[in-house]
Formats: sequence, structure tokens, C-alpha cells
Amino acid sequence: MSYFVNVILPIPLEKLFTYSISKAEAQFLKPGMRVAVPFGRTKIYSALVFEVHSTAPTVYEAKEIHQILDEYPIVNPIQLEHWSWIAGYYMCSLGEVFRSAVPSAFLLESETLIIGNERAVFDENSLLDDDFLVVEALQNQSVLKVQDISAIVDKKNVLPILHRLLEKNIIVLKEEIYEQYRPKMVRYVRLGNDYSSEENLAVLLDSLSRAPKQRQVVLSLFQLQGGNSKPIKVSDLEKSSSSSSAVIKVLVEKGILEEYFIQTDRVVYEGEKGNLGAIQLNGFQEMALKDINHGFEEGKTVLLHGVTSSGKTEVYVKLLEACIQSGKQGLYLLPEIALTTQLIGRLQSYFGEKVSVYHSKYNIQERVEVWNNVLVQKPKAQIVIGARSALFLPFSNLGLIIVDEEHEGSFKQYDPAPRYHARDSAVVLGKLHQSPVVLGSATPSIESFYNAQTGKYGYASIARRYGNVLMPDIELVDIKEQTRKKRMQGHFSERLREEITEALGNGEQVILFQNRRGYAPIVECTTCGHSPQCPNCDVSLTYHQFKKQLRCHYCGHQKLLQENCEACGSFTLDTKGFGTEQVEQELHTLFSKAKVGRMDLDTTRKKHGYEKIITAFEQQELDILVGTQMLTKGLDFRNVGLVGIMNADSLLNFPDFRAHERSFQLLTQVAGRAGRTEKRGKVLIQTYNPYHQILKQVSTNDYEGMFREQLYEREQYHYPPVVKIIKITLKHKDFNKVNDAATWFGQSMRGYFKDNVLGPEFPPVSRIRNQYLKNILLKIPSNQSLIKTKNCIGKIERSFNAISQYKGVRLIYNVDYI
Repeated sequence: MSYFVNVILPIPLEKLFTYSISKAEAQFLKPGMRVAVPFGRTKIYSALVFEVHSTAPTVYEAKEIHQILDEYPIVNPIQLEHWSWIAGYYMCSLGEVFRSAVPSAFLLESETLIIGNERAVFDENSLLDDDFLVVEALQNQSVLKVQDISAIVDKKNVLPILHRLLEKNIIVLKEEIYEQYRPKMVRYVRLGNDYSSEENLAVLLDSLSRAPKQRQVVLSLFQLQGGNSKPIKVSDLEKSSSSSSAVIKVLVEKGILEEYFIQTDRVVYEGEKGNLGAIQLNGFQEMALKDINHGFEEGKTVLLHGVTSSGKTEVYVKLLEACIQSGKQGLYLLPEIALTTQLIGRLQSYFGEKVSVYHSKYNIQERVEVWNNVLVQKPKAQIVIGARSALFLPFSNLGLIIVDEEHEGSFKQYDPAPRYHARDSAVVLGKLHQSPVVLGSATPSIESFYNAQTGKYGYASIARRYGNVLMPDIELVDIKEQTRKKRMQGHFSERLREEITEALGNGEQVILFQNRRGYAPIVECTTCGHSPQCPNCDVSLTYHQFKKQLRCHYCGHQKLLQENCEACGSFTLDTKGFGTEQVEQELHTLFSKAKVGRMDLDTTRKKHGYEKIITAFEQQELDILVGTQMLTKGLDFRNVGLVGIMNADSLLNFPDFRAHERSFQLLTQVAGRAGRTEKRGKVLIQTYNPYHQILKQVSTNDYEGMFREQLYEREQYHYPPVVKIIKITLKHKDFNKVNDAATWFGQSMRGYFKDNVLGPEFPPVSRIRNQYLKNILLKIPSNQSLIKTKNCIGKIERSFNAISQYKGVRLIYNVDYI
């Protein structure tokens, strides 16, 4: 009897692939284990076992697996079920979900090694210069990698060179697979067994009288152990004895000390556990907790709608406490890494080392360790805080999922596939684990609030700030009028300057929000009107003054700013618009004594970038903090008396059906950073249109008014939540090809879906990284089957792929487009 295994490969191909295995391997392998398999002519991938069976493939002959990589499954059955749902719902392959879900250290791909053929006979004079350099290098080194050869010949493309050498049989190619994860091993020492008795120890110390440094090391070891045999790190012993590693090495070689290694996690909590009993919920929080638990009893996902600074985190802590007491795991999802910085400290002060963190700023090794800790249900990973990727961790005993700031667009993955929404995927994961899910926000998304209104979700609210602190006083400043009266100084109105001066005079801190990084989005020649454009995208380059650079925020292209115009040579260059860098510079001019910080993508690229800025502001080392929208999401600063929004109109006037909803959310959230203690905070919103309905609703904190208006408009024009939307993007480097392909695809879709198809249309930025984009929008009414709709799109795609002239045009599906 033959045995086979179906595996998931981490590549964007729809189907599973079958490989042959032996009987012993069939008995050992289980779904969720990794195996190295050959794919194509030479490549080896690490694949995930999906099922073991005895049915041979009919279309091709099954190859044998290369090797088994795991001793036990690293992915559990619930994860595989969840991945299958994500692949089906978001219209991508299971391989793409696999690649996105697991730490990259698990995705081993083989590396091509170039080895010299010892039996090769060739004439050196027949070799080209580049070929000869490679052959010469192989005489000194037995093995070379592709990047080594690229460095030797100073060329990016070395395939022609390898091809020529292969044809002449001078080299042999070999595929080698490497394990990327290396556990952290900490070096410890203890006294050798021969010196455990007091007599032998006394003799030892006497014998070391002529070696005072060695004697000091032994004495220090005793002092550190303090009468017990606890393990002592070599680094601690070096520090305590003021000696070097060389002295310890000599003692080890003599057999006086024994060294051994203990595997240790790279991220270790070193604080003290706080007192959970110290958290006292007020009446509003108690009522919200009661409503949440009532929703859980009914088996519903619950929306917690609490105004900014209402104490939602304390409610979450009580829910997590109940989860831990029942012996289950908890998942706390946040939209931004910046938010985890503050929350980690708070949760660790309650739960100690039971809290683990998982997000993209952690390196590969650290993420693997968190994955393994969750997999084996270590106590130190009973609560996991993380960004959307934490959703994919191997929970086997999940008891609670919290999605904080659930309205945030950051929960949606855009590129690469799967283009999933972490909030919606978390709700499905909760159903699979039969664990309760809480969605929390001060400004819930229209979809979530609609689900709560229609009874699909449970609902709990906290309408008052914690400690009965007043909501901030919000004032709209008409900068059109201020400009006319010449009261603007840079981008600061007279009113904003007065309030900043007063806040600083009272010893309070200030937050200024501008949703654009860099110095200015456009540099323009005032003589000819030329503006430097990105060569790869249809956008102007943004000026970053700190490095005197022009950068594209889409593809990353950058170049130095020229002193004169590239088109006419004139020196009359001027900037238009403004970003956080320009606001920061103007603050240094206007408030020279104030300490100003900036928090945007440029200042938080490094691993601890967020932490340093947030900690400095918390400890009042900064007076004013300027930032983009990462400032708005749930951060808790106790001494902020004033929040200024530099330009609200850039949010409102955006070509998107969600623009007004997002503006309300963003402005309300950033306003919520002010006055979080006894004194009432102040918020100034600078705008050219102070009579805009959304701005009025923000100033009165009228969420339900905004919801009713937006829902009415969406019902009239058929947008979510009353319909579902799938955005289909066609992408190719040839403008005409993508244009023709989009027209064909759009017409084919209209044959099935009639007037529910919008487009095809070019987006505002129609070329990114030298690829032209064209979008088609499909609206799916609530009475239309989503599965049948996707099947129809699949049929159209198969017909589309059969047309040779459209070959190479890429189709990208974005379900529940945001």
C-alpha cells in the first residue's frame, strides 16, 4: 500500500500538492507539521502537511518528500480551518495565508550553492573574463552562493554566467535548506563535583593562593549562590568578581568549574506583578461589564462603545482576569504597534510575566519564541498583545479575544495577500474556538454599530469619562478668516498660538496633529511651474528637509533636492502644503524655549522608536508632540491640556465613501487625548469650512447623529453596511494592456451583475512602482449569495487567463474593500 501527503506550499497557487511518503513517515506525520519538499526543477520549500492519505495523484507522479522538519505540529487543526476560511472569503490561496501567518523563520527555502566540478576539463583561454573570475574563486573556496558571485563580478544578474559554466560542465549546482531559527543559549557555571565537600573546597582555595584572580572567581561564585546551588550566569560572575572570561575559561579547563547552557527566551519580563484587586470599576464600567457578559451568554460578539478616557482598558483587564482564572488564553489585538508600548506596561503591571507581545517590530527569533510559547501553552504566553498578525498564533485554548480601536483601517491588510480584515477574522476565530469576542472603540465603525443596532452583536456602552472628567472643549477656528485678516503665522492661527502659550505657561503638554509626514508634499518652481515627480509612480515627490531629500511615499524612491529647477534652471523653488516636519520647524521658531518632539513613520522606523518618543512625552521631557494619525489611537497621556488639529479639511475632502466617517473618527480620537485628568482639556480644530456638518458633530461628540446621516446616505447609494463590496484591481506595466484588460473584465462582469458593477476606473494614483492600476468595484446586495458571486468571478477569471493578449495582467481581489 502506498502512502501520500497533501501539503500547503507557501506560494500563490490554488491547489494542494501531493508527495509520496513511506509507511513509517505516514505513521509519524500529522497535519500541521512541516516537511521539506522538492518543487520545480531544483527548488526545495518547507511545506505544511494538510492531510495524510493513500490516494495517488492522477495527473502527475508524486515525488518523494525531502525530509521531515518538525517533531510535532507547529500549526493546529483550528488554525488550518481558520486559514481555509480566510483563503475562501478573501479570495486568495491557502499558500498565501500560510506565508503571511507563520514567522518567516518557518518558511525555509533552499539556497542555490555553486560547487566546482573537480572532473571538469576545459581551456581557460576559452572563458570570458567574468567566467574566469568565478572559476578562480572556486579554486580558493569550495562553495559559493549566488550573492557571492554577484559580488565577485560586480553584476546583479549572474544567471548568464552560471548558464555558460553549466554548459561547459565546470560547475555543479546544489540546493541546500537551512533552519533560520537559533535558540538563545545562556552560559552558566557551577563548582565541579570534586569540590562539593568543605574539605576539598578548603584545599582548592589554598592551592589558588598564588592565583588571586582565580581564587576571587571561586569566592564570588559562593557569594552569588548564597548557600544554595542556583545557576549562575557567566556574565554575572564576571561582573561580581571583576575578572575576565579568560580566567573563567582556565578554571573550566582545570575542571574546577563546570559550564552548561540553558535555553532562554530573548524577551523576558523583569518587573513585578501588580495587584488586580486594586482595580475598582465605577458604576458605568460595572454596567458595561454586566452587558458584555450578558452578550457572551447569548453567544454574541459584543461591541463596547465607550467615549475616550472612559476606562475601557480596566473593563478589558477584568475580562482577561476571568479568562486566566478559567485556565484559558487571551488575545488582545491593537491596530498600531505604537499602542502596544503603553498597554504592555499596564497589562504587565497587572498580570506580570503572563503577557507576551507579538508584532512586526520583533525580530524573527523573538517571534518564533512567542509562537512556540503559545503553541505549548506556557504560562508566560497566556495573554498575547499584538497587531493584526497575532491573530495567526497557534492558540489551542483561546478563551477571549479583544479587538481594541476596532474601527481602525490599520486592521485591514492591503499587500500582499491575504487582504484580510483582522477584526472580522477575529470574530470568525472566536466562533471556531467558541470563545467570546469584544470589539471596543470610542468611535465604532458604521458596520459594527449597524450590527449592534440590528441585534447581530451585543452592545455595551460607557457614556462618561472615568472619574467624571469632562469631555474636552472643542473649538473650530476659521483659518480662511484668519488668513484674510493676516493673523496666521506660518500654519498657526492666532487662536492656536494663544492657547499653546497658555498651556505651556500652566505646565501642561500639547499635542499637534497633522496627517502628513515630511516637510512639504510638493516642491514647485515659481518660474515655470515644474514639480519633481517620482519616476516610478504618478505622484510628486515629498520634500523631507532633515535630510534635504525628495522622497516618494509609495515606492520609496529618493533623491537629493536640487538647488535649481530641473526644467528651466531657475533658483526660484518654493514648497506647497505642509507636513509634520514643517510644523516642528515652525514650533521651534514660535516657541523657542519649548521642547518639541515628532512622531511619524520617519522617527519610529527603529525597533524601539515608538517606545522612546512615548516614554519621553509621558515623563514630560517634551512639551509639544507633533504627529500623524499614530498619535490618535488610544494613547493615554495624563498632562495634555491642549490638542491642536492643523488642517481638518485634508481629511474631509477625500474621494472615498468612508471619508466623512473616518474624519469623524480621527478627529474625535485625537481630541480624546486632551484633558484626561481633573482639568477640562481644550481642542482647537483649524479649518477653512467651520460650518461642515461632520465638524459640528465632532465638536458636540454626536456619534449617533453622524451614524444616522452616514447610514442614510449609504442606503441611498448602496454602500456598506447594506451591501458588500469587492474591489478588483488589474495591474500591469503596459498602460494599453491594463486598459484593454480592465474593459474586457468589466464588460464580462456586467453580463452577470448588471448595474452592480462600477468602473473600470483609474484610481487617483494610477501608477505605482511602474505598474499601472485600474479598478472595478462590485456591489453585492444582502439577498445575493456571496459564494455564488465569487464562483462567477472565478469563471470570468479563468476565461480571462485563457486570452493570450492579457497574459501577465495581474488580478488583485480586495473583499470588504476599505
